This record gives sequence, structure tokens and C-alpha cells, in this order.
Amino acid sequence: MRHPIRATLLACLLACACQSSEVDVDAGGSGGATGTGGSTGTGGQSGLMGTGGTVGTGGVTNTGGSTGTGGVTNTGGTGGKGGQGGSIGTGGAVTTGTGGATGVAGKSGAGGAGAAGRSGTGGAGGATPSCSTPPPASALVGWAAVSGMGVTTTTGGGTATPQTVTTESALTSAAGGTGAAVIYVKGVLAAGKINVGSNKTIVGLCGAEIHGHLGLGGSSNVIIRNIKIVGYGVGNCALDPDYDSSVGCSSGNDAVTVNGASHHLWFDHCDISDGTDGNLDITNGSDFVTVSWTKFHYTNRSDNSGNDSTGAEGHRFSNLIGADDGLAIDVGHLNVTWHHDWWADNVNQRMPRTRAGKIHLFNNLFTATGDSYCTNAGDGTHLLVESNVYSGVKAPLQPDSDGDMLAKNNIFTNTSGTTTANGTGFSPTYSYSADAASGVQAAVQAGAGPQ
Repeated sequence: MRHPIRATLLACLLACACQSSEVDVDAGGSGGATGTGGSTGTGGQSGLMGTGGTVGTGGVTNTGGSTGTGGVTNTGGTGGKGGQGGSIGTGGAVTTGTGGATGVAGKSGAGGAGAAGRSGTGGAGGATPSCSTPPPASALVGWAAVSGMGVTTTTGGGTATPQTVTTESALTSAAGGTGAAVIYVKGVLAAGKINVGSNKTIVGLCGAEIHGHLGLGGSSNVIIRNIKIVGYGVGNCALDPDYDSSVGCSSGNDAVTVNGASHHLWFDHCDISDGTDGNLDITNGSDFVTVSWTKFHYTNRSDNSGNDSTGAEGHRFSNLIGADDGLAIDVGHLNVTWHHDWWADNVNQRMPRTRAGKIHLFNNLFTATGDSYCTNAGDGTHLLVESNVYSGVKAPLQPDSDGDMLAKNNIFTNTSGTTTANGTGFSPTYSYSADAASGVQAAVQAGAGPQ
């Protein structure tokens, strides 16, 4: 036999539940105050919906009470941490859930103290980075750590007090001269030509980008790291202010140029792309250079004008070492180490193209599908190519007759063309440890570029 009082009460509860469904989420939690009779499940006025209590844990998900299945457990009443409603779910102790008695706290879990949002849509991400301190540098390995030309090793600006710049003109001013400076770059700088003097550390903060052209001519002891450098030729060489249509893309600027016998330079965790001529070219007697954990790529383009036109190849020629064969200034120089670098989208060739120096490539990744060739040993050079991964590319190795290349422990996957080179190479005088090639692709794809 149905108890008349209980039937009446049930009808009231159903009416209240219908009314409560349109209440603004910020009103949550007020119903919980009546949930004192937890043993009968008649406590919360809106408990039938089971919408409260279980959430309010910082607003991270607020998944609680979304089903309102009779309050089977609805322990959320005890967990309204930060949720005004959840904290008073006194009816939550009932496990029978006969009337949805539990979960009376919070009509829609609105109480969540998660800083970001109503109904659990917020609480995402937590505190944002301060963008005031860069990540730590990698360990310096390779030619940039070797003593020579009056410099013991590469230290950049050393312990100089950091200064932060946010414009191209401010960077130009701070980077000039030979005084020691540590320069933090913040934001996306307007395109321009920036010359970097000696004894400088330039570090990107929080997604910083330099656009246009970065030049190091006759500079020494420079560190450039954790920054994106974008050349003028993004999809179109004619965007370069120095582009000459009678010549073609090669008339424009590199994204980064190293020349004039610059030495002791370290590029670390950079992303360098869309140089009109090259991405990072090292020429004219420069020496003691390390390029580590850096990604090279291009926006697709063609080069259909001028006497130096390359047509569909688009002069997407990433890295040149040595401007020409037989230059006296290069003899005994152009020594460069490349490790944990990534030649990626739309690079056509020069990964790198080398002359004269002792060039060491280890633990690099090549995925530039559609390329002409990857690694070249040109006039008078000695290459050691070890524990790299070439994936989906053509002509991984190009050991010219006038160059010398020793290749060992490399992995070639879905490649075509030459994969062997039996020269003598050279033995590095610096300490290093090459990782097994089997782990290189995952490590480089996760770690190359700004952090």
C-alpha cells in the first residue's frame, strides 16, 4: 500500500526537479542544505537528477551527476572541493540512492573552484608560463667546443645580465659590437636584416621568432638558441627585398649567413626555414661551428625566373658549406659538427653540401621526401656520417670523387639511390657519444627545434 504522505512528497520532488533544470549553473549548491535525511533519500530537493556533488573538484571535468542514475553511489557530495554545492552534500552517505538522495549538493556542479569555468569547462591548463626564463641549453659537443683561432671554447655572452628585446630594431642594437651580451628575444619580430657581433648569446623566449636575415660576418664566440628564424622567401622568393628576377632565388638572402671567417658559433634548438638562397650557409673561412637539435624546412615554392633558375626545385637548398671549389681562405677551415638535426618538409638538397672542412654528422634525421639528394662530400672535404636515419628520401649519400666520406651505422628506410660510402673520413679530436641509430628518429622529432 502506497503511503499518502510519501506519494505527496515524491510529487513535490518531481516538480522541484523539473524547475531546477533551468537554473543558472552558478546557482549550484543551494539545494544541499536540506539533505539531512540521507537515510531515506528524501534529502536534496534536486537530488533526483543526481547532478551535484561528484564534481566541483576544481572544475577540471565536472563529469559528476551527469547521468543521475538514481544516485547509486553519488559519493560526490563528499568531494565538492572548492564547489559550494558539493561541500554540503550531507545526504551523500546513503548508498541505496532510493530517491537520488545523494548528490544533493550543487544543482549542476557549479561550485568547482577550477579557475576557468562554469560547469567544468574550465580549470584547463593551470598557470601560464612566465616567459621570462628560457629552457636550459644542451651540452656543447663538437667543433664549437674545440680551442682554436685564439678562442678556447664557445661561451657567447657568458654571465652578462640578460636584456629582453621585443622589436627588430632593439635586437639590432643589442646584437651589434663585440661587448658581451645575453639577449632574450620575446615575440614575433618584424622582418629585417640583423647583424650579430662577437660575444653574444641570443635566446628565444616563449615562441619567439626572427624574420628576414641574420648575418654573422667576422663574428666569434656566439650562441643562438631556442628560437625560430624565418627567411624572406616564404613560398615566394620575390618577397625578399634583394631578389633579382633576372637571377632567381639565389639572388636573395639566406635565413642565416655565416661568413667572413666567423668562428666558435653554436646554433642549438633552433627552427630555421625559408631562406631565399639557403637556410644556414657557412662560407669564407668560417670555422669551429656546432649545429645541434635544429630543424630545417621550407614552404613549398618554385624558382621559374632568371639565369640561375632551378624551376620546380625552388632553390630549396638548405645548407651550403664552402662557396666554391678551391678557395684559399677555406683551406684548414670550415670544420662543422651537425648532431640531432632534422632536415624536414620540402628541403630539396644540401643537407649539407660540403667543401674543404672536416664535417661530422651524427644522430641526424632526414625525412625530406621528394628531394634531389641529402648529404654530399664535395671538393677537399672529409665527412664522417654516423648513426643517422634517412627515411623516405632519394640519394641519401653523395660521395663525390673529389671529396671523402666515411659512413657507418646509419639506417636507411624506404630510400633510393646511394647508401654506401667507403672513404676514410676523419677522427674527431673532441669527445662525443653517438646514440644508437634505432632511437634517433623518435628523439629528434621530439626534441629538435625550440623548446
